[in-house]
Amino acid sequence: MTTTTQAQTVHGLFEEQTRRSPQAVAVVCGREQLTYGELDARANRLAHRLVALGLGPDRPAAVAMGRGPAVLAALLAVLKAGAAYLPLEPTGPDKMIRHVLADADPALVITEEVHRVRLADAGRCPVLCLDTVEPELAELLATAPPVTVGPADPACVFYTSGSTGPAKGALVEHRNLLSAYRGWQQVYGLTAADRILQTATLEFDVFTADWLRALGTGATLVMARRNYTLDRTADLRELHELVVGERVTVMETNVHLLRRLFDHIQPLGLELGEVRLLTVGAEKWYLDEQLRIQRYLGPGVRHINVYGVAEAAVDSTYFDPATLADPPEHPERISLIGVPFPGTEVRLLDAAGQPVAPGEVGEICLAGPGVGRGHLHRPEAAGAVKGSAGVAEGAGGRLHRTGDLGRLRPDGLLEFVGRDLGPQTVTAAEIEAVLRGHPQVRECAVAPVAPVPPAVPAARAGRTPARPPALVAYAVPVAGEVLDPWALRAHLAERLPAGSVPAAVVPLPELPRTRAGKLDRAALPVPAAPADGARSGKTGRAHAGKGAGSWPASGPGPGAWFAVTALFAVLSWLFTDLLWPGSTDVDLVPQPWAILFQLLYVCESVGFGLGIAVLFLSGSALARHDRPAGLTFLTRLALVWLLASWWPQDNLYRTTGRHDWPDQAALGYAFNVALMVAAAVVLRFLARQARTPVRA
Repeated sequence: MTTTTQAQTVHGLFEEQTRRSPQAVAVVCGREQLTYGELDARANRLAHRLVALGLGPDRPAAVAMGRGPAVLAALLAVLKAGAAYLPLEPTGPDKMIRHVLADADPALVITEEVHRVRLADAGRCPVLCLDTVEPELAELLATAPPVTVGPADPACVFYTSGSTGPAKGALVEHRNLLSAYRGWQQVYGLTAADRILQTATLEFDVFTADWLRALGTGATLVMARRNYTLDRTADLRELHELVVGERVTVMETNVHLLRRLFDHIQPLGLELGEVRLLTVGAEKWYLDEQLRIQRYLGPGVRHINVYGVAEAAVDSTYFDPATLADPPEHPERISLIGVPFPGTEVRLLDAAGQPVAPGEVGEICLAGPGVGRGHLHRPEAAGAVKGSAGVAEGAGGRLHRTGDLGRLRPDGLLEFVGRDLGPQTVTAAEIEAVLRGHPQVRECAVAPVAPVPPAVPAARAGRTPARPPALVAYAVPVAGEVLDPWALRAHLAERLPAGSVPAAVVPLPELPRTRAGKLDRAALPVPAAPADGARSGKTGRAHAGKGAGSWPASGPGPGAWFAVTALFAVLSWLFTDLLWPGSTDVDLVPQPWAILFQLLYVCESVGFGLGIAVLFLSGSALARHDRPAGLTFLTRLALVWLLASWWPQDNLYRTTGRHDWPDQAALGYAFNVALMVAAAVVLRFLARQARTPVRA
């Protein structure tokens, strides 16, 4: 019999529920279901086999299986054998599977025959197929093997993909998960009568959280047969029918999947059946959207925004809108992650590791018994505070630096600002908040992006300075709408401080997502930097697609515009009497009309000078509006004509005889009709959608 202290380990918590109600249903997956007693017996038999194979606490065991009760038996068996489990999605990308197996170096891989060849090829460790050895397992003892496991022993290894670099293994101990469970129990009010939905992929920390909440409470885990986050073509009607048909009471999902689900149920006026608790996480969740869904669900459903990281046992803070006394003035611009779960401590620190004042932005750092050991192979130095996100262990216990930024509001609630993107993080958050308020924008993201440099002649290679990163906004349209980057930038310019407008706005049919449903910043398209001030129609990456956005050239400054305008204004003034003698003579005109006419002549010369400046200097300013090249060129000529033509036109009119009808008609058509055409070209330029409109 297992010599563990009661409820001091994850599997001990499950065994406690098994002894209490062995006939209660533990897991349901389609037509399959197992009671607590049946699941425990399966796990015990497999644990005996794993112990015989030499599995122990020194190396983890990878579990790579499809969805169903068998995967839970495998996870529990690894824990009962004294090892940590490494959840691995067998259908994941080859590159990811190879990296995880090479980095974690598990003692063996537990899987099924259908995945054997692929997993054996991806790594060098032994492979155990449960469906192949099932007859042998049936002969083993149904009681737990005599293995000693303590709360400080490793329980699982989560591989999390950071913002840069390959996925890293986060080692989590039994006591970390038990601390998280106690927080969930207290905040969520879990009972044995609950039916908890499980839709996450095996490799993600939420999968472990779902089954621990269910099997640690004596509740029933309702496991979906498909992953609705990975399968983005799945009909969300299936998910709704599963929730209602299986009488689910507790469900957790990510922001993106929740939006898709409510796109299905809201137009039809559908409800979520017996759901009493809906938690949402994995991404920034704005308050206005949370309040809108809460109103739709009604007071009978708690709708909670959760925040956490795998290194700190999944969930660390939560926000329940029912606790909000007075909604803020702009709920569409903030994301509240509330207060810490019981047993978790949140600190906001600056770059030097010192606490920031309330209201100031600082890095979200987590402390408490839920914080794991950190990286599987490279634990942080004791007491370390500076540097990249990670776990530091010192005299005050473990401290996990999340790499996320937040601020403490006057009401004591924690506000999520965003991922730490460097000095531009706060500005990026402000841009995103304003952009998502546009009526045609469904969702958006803002990121600092270094433009891909254009091709340069060999003679100039090495002399072209690299452009610094600039903020780029990405927007997804509301269904049926078309986004115009020019109009979106104008919207932002009207509402943001000077200097905060993003360098480019890129419409996308949808934001790129990771396998976990989070925003994939590395897959955002890069606007191309134009060569010599001309717009480039290419994007920086293959997946960006033609015309996904343009990087505005810096263009000539105000000094250049003033110099060119002044030069040609003076030249036109000097050449007026030479070309049209007597055209500006006002000797016979009484005052004050003579001065007014002289002022008109000055304006004509200035207009001519400005028109010449437009001809030579406006290329980059017009190109950044992303209109077709032909229309942009015609608009440039039209602006030149609208500004510069008044000087020759009026002088010719004044020197042409009043009854010289052929010349009068020629001037009318050459100038007046041309002005009308030029105005129409400019109007077309303004009304024309950019070359990159995206329809949802």
